[in-house]
Parts: sequence; C-alpha cells; structure tokens
Amino acid sequence: MPKLNILIAGSTGYIGVQLIKLLINHKDINIKYLCGNSSVGKKISYYDKSLEKKKLPSIIRFNKKYLKSVDIIFTALPNGEAQTISKYLLKHNTLIDLAADFRLKNKSDYFKWYNQKHKASRNIRKSIYALPEISGNKVKNYSIIGCPGCYPTSILLPLIPLVKQNAIDTKNMIIDSKSGYSGAGRSVHKKYKHKNLYDSLSAYGVGFHRHNSEIEQELKKYTNSKIEFNFTPHLTPMFRGILSTIYLDLKRGFSIVKIQKILKEFYKKKDFVKIFENNTLLSTDNVINSNNCYISVCETKYKNKIIILSVIDNLIKGGAGQAVQNMNLKFDFKKKEGLK
Repeated sequence: MPKLNILIAGSTGYIGVQLIKLLINHKDINIKYLCGNSSVGKKISYYDKSLEKKKLPSIIRFNKKYLKSVDIIFTALPNGEAQTISKYLLKHNTLIDLAADFRLKNKSDYFKWYNQKHKASRNIRKSIYALPEISGNKVKNYSIIGCPGCYPTSILLPLIPLVKQNAIDTKNMIIDSKSGYSGAGRSVHKKYKHKNLYDSLSAYGVGFHRHNSEIEQELKKYTNSKIEFNFTPHLTPMFRGILSTIYLDLKRGFSIVKIQKILKEFYKKKDFVKIFENNTLLSTDNVINSNNCYISVCETKYKNKIIILSVIDNLIKGGAGQAVQNMNLKFDFKKKEGLK
C-alpha cells in the first residue's frame, strides 16, 4: 500500500519534535509538511540535532491548501488552534490533536476550564477522546481524534478498570502527580523564570488544574457513583517523565490481591501497559523513551486502603507515542509500528 502523507502543525515544540522522531521510523507514512509560525524557513534539526541527517522538509507556515495532499494532520499547537484547522478538514483527512481542543465533550466545560469559547463546537460530535487501551478500534469511526493529556493518561489507565468493577470508593480519591518540566513546553523557562527549575520541586494548579475536567469526564462514563478527587500536579527538576501516586479506599470485599488481578486481567492483551507484582517500587526511569505505562499496587498500614504507582514518559505515552498509537489503530497499521 502507498504511504500516507502527513502534516505536523506545531512541529518545533517538545511534543512535535518527539512525534517526528517516532514517525521517521514508521514504514507506513511520509512526513510531507512541517508547520510552524516563528520558525518558518528553519530546519527541524535546529531544535534537535539528532534529526540533522534525516530527510525532512523545512518548516513552513500552515495553509489550508496543504490539506488536499495529506491524509493525516497532527496538531501540537496552543489550545484553540486545532479547532480552527478542524473547520478546513476535507473528507479524506483525519485530524489527531495532541492539545486539549477535542478532549471535552461539552463546549461549556471547555469554556469553564480553558477560558475561551470553542471555535468549532459542531466538530465535537465528530471527535473521540481516545485513550487507546480504552477506546481501541472506536477511533475508526471518527475523523477527529483527541489525545488525552499526559497527567490523565497516567491516572485513567489504572483507575478506569477499578471504577468499572466498582472496586474503589470514588468519593475519596487523592492523586499526587509529578512531571518533568518538558510537560510545560518550550516556554517553561519564561513561565517559571523566578524558579530554579533544576533544583526545586514546585506544586502548581492546586485544586483547579485543567486536567481535572477530563479525569472527571472519563471516570463518570463507567459509574453512577459520585466522583470526587483531589488532584495536585508538581513540576520536578527532571526533563521528562510522570509519576502519579494515587491513594484509594477499597470497597468491601476487595483486597490488594483482587485489585492487582482486575488490572492484570484488563490489560493482559495490551502491549504498552504492564502491571507489576504488588508493592513494586516504580521510577520514571523505567519508562523513559518508551510508550509504556507501568503500574504497581502497594499496600498500606490500613487493609482497606491502597496506593497505586503509575509511571509514563509524558512526551511519548503522554503525548506523541499515544498519538501514533491512535493512528495505528485508525488505519490498521501494526500496533507497535513507530513505537518500538
């Protein structure tokens, strides 16, 4: 079969560059256009020296006329910009968005959490929130694929199977997540210019981080019980990786052994999620530069409480890798193509 042509809009950010590094090894696609605004005319190797010897197009400004000659558009842009591009899509186009433009199914929720009106609310119904291990082949029915945020990926993968089995108390969940500073994008040094990124740990978005919205939205799909949780993200002095520590109360009749069994059964045929033996201590180092999510269930001094550890690479499983994973599902490519 001929290769599919792709366009990447927002190709110079950390996620965009990571996406390129994955796709150059994908045998089924051809990178036709790399788009940016402030970087027009530059080579992508300006942003990553490892791409210097790769045959890649120079960066150009996005124009809707390019959509005629591409099959897939990846958008790794500031929130709101993929909505505009979605208005120009042609019948043969698939849009895979790595920002938040098509994560929330209610336009009023988008306004509440992102403080801007949705510019393409009619296209929300054409989109799917696609966490690959959960949504699977459903992506084939949609022309717009909204990839989850990095924090929600690390949180929803362990929680959804447990919520589905009514195994945990959904009214008292505590989620503590720590991320490498690449999650804040290339402008991180401007945003935090008064903080020493390389020697300090910083809490931010306490109680009201935007990712609260999609965590709640997705968990509500699998239970009629009330969803209540506290989610606190932290910026750490490392470049990439996320460790989410999730504190849970068990429902009566469930034990740490049963919880691990539920997770192992749910993910036994999933290539990128691994459930470890109980009480295994996990590190972000276990998953860096991979599309894997590693999960461990840990006991506490209370029999009715557990702590779950979940680790991912925020730029791959929490970003570019997940987008490639969704593309592979959408177009029936090999599951691990571009992700080995």
